[in-house]
Amino acid sequence: MLCLLFFLVTAVRAELCQPDAENAFKVRLSIRTALGDKAYAWDTNEEYLFKAMVAFSMRKVPNRETTEISHVLLCNVTQRVSFWFVVTDPSKNHTLPAVEIQSAIRMNRNRINNAFFLNDQTLEFLKIPSTLAPPTDPSMPIWIIIFSVIFCIVIVAVMLLILSGIRQRRRDDFAGVTARYTGNNDLGGIKRVNAVVCLEWCLAHGERSEEQRTIRSG
Repeated sequence: MLCLLFFLVTAVRAELCQPDAENAFKVRLSIRTALGDKAYAWDTNEEYLFKAMVAFSMRKVPNRETTEISHVLLCNVTQRVSFWFVVTDPSKNHTLPAVEIQSAIRMNRNRINNAFFLNDQTLEFLKIPSTLAPPTDPSMPIWIIIFSVIFCIVIVAVMLLILSGIRQRRRDDFAGVTARYTGNNDLGGIKRVNAVVCLEWCLAHGERSEEQRTIRSG
């Protein structure tokens, strides 16, 4: 009776895991290419590790927390290290949807690769797109970059305000001097005679300076 039950279970599993079967995925490993002289042999221990990593990945999927290693089936294993695998439902005799398996593998692809010292090119899930390269960490934290940009903007704004104030003060000083020598505080009139007033002020200032030098020399 037990032998018959074992035979039936084996037959059911063999039926579930077949090349190109529904929800089945093919895996191809290039261990020699990746590791060269340090390449390891693919054996039952490596198969167990692969099943464990797939089960680990599936347990992170919602409602699949009860997935065990025994639920991961491998078949058609070749010496060039390629095989097919499926993940069975713990409560029913059918395989889990390919979408769930694909999501779990993609989410934990780096963990699986690291377990075998491989990468997306040497450990290929043929029906699962390669994971995107993880974003590189900037040389400095993001908040420092943002703070630096804001600080530079504030510095530029302050410098512009200072320069604007200096220019305005010079204009006011010039307007006061011009009004003093023309006897006219009307800025509109100052603008009209700007060149003449400046020339007269410069000449008068030069004459006074010349008189002072003459008196001192005498």
